[in-house]
Amino acid sequence: MSAVAKLLQDTGCIVSGSDEGFYPPVSDYLIENRIPFLEGYSASHIPADVDVIVIGKHARLGPESNEEVAAAFASGKPVVSYPEVLSGLTKSTTNYVVAGSFGKSTCSSLAASVHLHSGKDPSFMVGALSPSLRENARLGNKGVFVLEGDEYPSANWDDTSKFIYFNTNHLLLTSCEHDHVNVFPTLEDYLKPFRQLVAQESIRTITACLDGANVAEVLADAKAPVTWYSLHDTNADYYAQGIHRSGAWVEFDLMRKGERMTPMRSRMLGEHNVQNVVGVGALLLGTGLVTPVEFAAGIEEFLGVRRRLELKTTSSRVPLYEDFGSSRAKLLAGIRAVRDQFPDRKLYVVFEPHTFSFRNRGALDWYDDLFADVDDVSVFAPPSHGAGTHDQLTQAEIVERIASTGRPVRAVDDKEQLRRALEPIVDQNSVILVETSGNIGGAVPYLTEWLETAF
Repeated sequence: MSAVAKLLQDTGCIVSGSDEGFYPPVSDYLIENRIPFLEGYSASHIPADVDVIVIGKHARLGPESNEEVAAAFASGKPVVSYPEVLSGLTKSTTNYVVAGSFGKSTCSSLAASVHLHSGKDPSFMVGALSPSLRENARLGNKGVFVLEGDEYPSANWDDTSKFIYFNTNHLLLTSCEHDHVNVFPTLEDYLKPFRQLVAQESIRTITACLDGANVAEVLADAKAPVTWYSLHDTNADYYAQGIHRSGAWVEFDLMRKGERMTPMRSRMLGEHNVQNVVGVGALLLGTGLVTPVEFAAGIEEFLGVRRRLELKTTSSRVPLYEDFGSSRAKLLAGIRAVRDQFPDRKLYVVFEPHTFSFRNRGALDWYDDLFADVDDVSVFAPPSHGAGTHDQLTQAEIVERIASTGRPVRAVDDKEQLRRALEPIVDQNSVILVETSGNIGGAVPYLTEWLETAF
């Protein structure tokens, strides 16, 4: 929603908004861009002279329980979802859309950043903030639009997946691993919108991950030509070769059908991020948007994405990383990346089961191996929103299941309790990984300050 607010502001619109909670980095971003926002929901928050009202998709945004939403629908003014706004903004541009169950924010940020670094002026809309972009959305003037495409429903009154509205021309598909089980109860339910997306007549090319779950199945009836990429598989059109770590860098060769396209250097941790770089390379090089030299230079300058394995400590000898652990696959990738980077350190994970998927009783067996490669787990109290929409696990049940695997684990309810739990066990041979898609009670800056002082 912050990205769409910024795009509308770029068109010359006057924009304001409301939400129940604001926290960095988005709250800082809104302030920097002088987009006013109001805490909480009230009918009085809607300006009397409003022309259009944009409402996001969230369980708290129903007219039956939210007076501001009820007032919006009663106002007689147009009420639209943000994908409908993007549909209008992308009608006359060449649209590069990144879709999939994970890697969307990183890949769309990479594509936009590399394009900018090459001296071009794309429009873009991504669901995260990157230091390399400084903003999550902007309108350029060269006709190219890079968008993060989400499969989640567009609005409480519209079950159409968001990416269906984006007038896609060139598609990057990372994976189709079952996610959002509260909305898509079965795998087939989840794959259906992806099948609809790849069948769209507007699509000219598809770049797809050969390693991605269910991707080949989704693309079985695709009409556009498919370029395949992979982390290691030499059967793919694009893949990585010779991956090694050198200090803070990951280095490898980007290969195309056995030919070395260019050597690569990236600051991003983890083989999943090497795979993301390969995918974006296949997309941008395959469509001729940049040259191999421009691509390599853009990747080397890319500073990562906030809350995606973002290093929060600067002077502490105990590094703390914050990662957007919104799904099982993302969390496992984050753990693997930190473990690979620090193989000899004790790995302490602070986990908030924030998404419906992690809190769903049908996902209880996820916890049987989720933390198999870590030394200790702190499970933060899960949020309560949407509890009535699915069979929700309790914090105690999650902790009990993890404990049954023999992993040291505890329940924590606030940041002070978390720090008290970590103080006796964290030392200079430790690394801390915070996995959440929420605010985790302000624990990240609190722990960062402690580590900077203590170590």
